[in-house]
Amino acid sequence: PDFVVGQGVARRMRGVAMAGERSRFTGRDSEALSIRSSVASIWANPQELILARERLPELARVLELEPDKLQQTLASRRGREFVYLRRHSHPDMAQQVVNLALPGVSLQREYRRYYPAAEVTGHLVGFTNIDDEGQEGVELAYDDWLRGQPGSKRVLKDRLGRTVENVESISVPQPGGSLALSIDRRIQYLAYSELKSAVQKHKARSGSAVVLDVRSGEVLAMVNQPAFNPNNRRNLRGDHYRNRVVTDVFEPGSTLKPFTVAAALESGAFTPETSIQTTPGYYKVGTNTVKDHRNYGLIDVATVLQKSSNVGASKMALSLTAEQQWEMLTRVGLGEITSSGFPGESSGMLTGYRKWREMDRATLAFGYGIATTLLQLAQAYSVFATGGYLRPVYLQRTENLQAVSDNQKRVMTSKTAMQIRQMLETVVQDGGTGTRAAV
Repeated sequence: PDFVVGQGVARRMRGVAMAGERSRFTGRDSEALSIRSSVASIWANPQELILARERLPELARVLELEPDKLQQTLASRRGREFVYLRRHSHPDMAQQVVNLALPGVSLQREYRRYYPAAEVTGHLVGFTNIDDEGQEGVELAYDDWLRGQPGSKRVLKDRLGRTVENVESISVPQPGGSLALSIDRRIQYLAYSELKSAVQKHKARSGSAVVLDVRSGEVLAMVNQPAFNPNNRRNLRGDHYRNRVVTDVFEPGSTLKPFTVAAALESGAFTPETSIQTTPGYYKVGTNTVKDHRNYGLIDVATVLQKSSNVGASKMALSLTAEQQWEMLTRVGLGEITSSGFPGESSGMLTGYRKWREMDRATLAFGYGIATTLLQLAQAYSVFATGGYLRPVYLQRTENLQAVSDNQKRVMTSKTAMQIRQMLETVVQDGGTGTRAAV
């Protein structure tokens, strides 16, 4: 009798893994950006189910599978006691399977991620795979932190594989850690809608936007087009879920001129009032020609930025040493990844100054021959707003501004930062090249 009882227990007592709960994460307003919802997965013991071979067409019809394919799956795994038939099934499908009452077929409760803001935050939050493992975005960057620690228990099951009694707990599952992102959902939504509208208006292939809080270095918004919905990845394309703000690099063009002017001011050889001759609107650098939109004549340094003069910027750069020009760009973070921790972030491209020819230095002055990400460029521009300090970029909400101050580093004088800021204001005023951007 003891032997028979022991054999019965061995056939019905099972160790079952219990998944640790993957924690959700929120925006800075404590509103959830990810939610964990319960779903049913359908599994079978092939050794038992194959005995009801005549009823497999019924099961295949409910599972929306070809009967032959279902039979092949069971036959190829006949030596196993567990095989998934359908992961994360619809509730109606799961109930229909239960109603069939087939031997060896059971349901298993699992969890699926749901993202309330859908495509508005898709590139930022990323997504998990069917096993709740982070694959992209924040889900991947903080996967180890968000993922819970699994536990296990011993259960008693009946002949159909259904749990009828929890016998004992072996180890208790532990939930993942909480995470509050720096994203402001209102700003995120506005940035997303404005970017989408602009991309459609200009028939662009893609577009990106990022908003930083210069006081804390926090990312308030990060959006891209084309977008994708992380809740529906059936027809997902790689170029749609790539977060272009941190992965894609481009030549920044004239947006680099303020750093050329800053390097010139920092050298002590220039002030905002220093005159630069740009007549006749172009000049030769070796065998190449640097051109302006038109002839601006004799202008001061401030007007170089206001009019976005290539001739003026390149003449200023060539009056400096290559090392001075390079140091300003590296100090503001160009050529290296930010501290965001976002997966797949590119470092951009900034070659060593010893390899620069004269024409390289001239074109670099107005943003060619260098590659940067949008996040790098935004961080670099924040230096003008912080009074010359470069602050780390944070994806997590940061309430301790003292810690931010401890991690910042001065990369230019407060006087230079203020002068550049004042010059940039003239760009959107009458006579500037960006009057439509005036606030």
